[in-house]
Amino acid sequence: MSIRLPAEWEKQEFILLVFPDSRSDWKHSIDEIRLAYIQLINAIQKYQKCIILCRKKDEVSALLNSMENITLIEIETNDTWIRDFGVIGVYEDEKLKNYDFTFNAWGGKFDATKDNLVNTKLQELGLIDSPMQKIDLILEGGSIDTNGQGVLLSTENCIFNKNRNPHYTKDQIKKKLSELFGTKDMIILKHGGLEGDDTDSHIDTLARFIDQDTIAYVKCYDEQDSHFKELSLMEKELKQTGYDLLPLPLPSSHMFQDHRLPATYMNFIFINNALIVPTYHDKLDQEVLTKLKTHLPQLDVIGVDASIFIREHGSLHCASINYFCYNSKKKS
Repeated sequence: MSIRLPAEWEKQEFILLVFPDSRSDWKHSIDEIRLAYIQLINAIQKYQKCIILCRKKDEVSALLNSMENITLIEIETNDTWIRDFGVIGVYEDEKLKNYDFTFNAWGGKFDATKDNLVNTKLQELGLIDSPMQKIDLILEGGSIDTNGQGVLLSTENCIFNKNRNPHYTKDQIKKKLSELFGTKDMIILKHGGLEGDDTDSHIDTLARFIDQDTIAYVKCYDEQDSHFKELSLMEKELKQTGYDLLPLPLPSSHMFQDHRLPATYMNFIFINNALIVPTYHDKLDQEVLTKLKTHLPQLDVIGVDASIFIREHGSLHCASINYFCYNSKKKS
């Protein structure tokens, strides 16, 4: 039996989102965040199917204005950041299998009762139609990344944090992840982090594979910025991995309610034939889009404004989860 964690650029059946509800933490910016989600959904639906979880289908349907490739499902959640409580798919002998990890809202910071029921409900509705296995381990989708060839990328501050799995040692966690994902090598960074990040340094804010041999990462060029030391140390670690590296600049400081927000270009989403990249009305936006397009000429590279998303400390990748094809040999 072979197990493999697919890279996010592999063929997908659909992408899952949670539409912001006025009774949630988004009440401070509900109209703005809904417009931002509509822009994201519009970008996705041109390439592939998008399934949207919401509290009231009729209300959301009216806002989406008859877009195609959209399915609305009435399921309530605690949070919109489905990357961290949605299923994580693997290929077992080239057939899709899904893991339902336990979610404790980034170390018990918030309530996650409804979030932990979502995957079971989706399976009951037939939307998750491949086998699903409940895993007795706390793990968020945003905390791991892969090149699809057995290499797992993560951060020590997150996956080894005692607020996740206090009864496991580091070696036990690594062994468990290796067994579940078919991992041959793990790159676990000791450094890196962004102000305003609730996740204890999720890798999807810091460094991501963009092909089998290349890691894109956030680089701070301003020595006066509070991130400079940690991100420089992270860069030093990445240079020791032997992979090709693509530095993407840290956006300018963005503030909301007197605190700095975790703006990052690393929170991009791979979809079928395209890459959706968060932008921030920043002077660096176009530079980043151009760099990624140069490296990934086979993909449409699309910027979507994420300046409202980061008000709740996440961005585009955090807001979505990819559902892969049942057969790994299905091509784009």
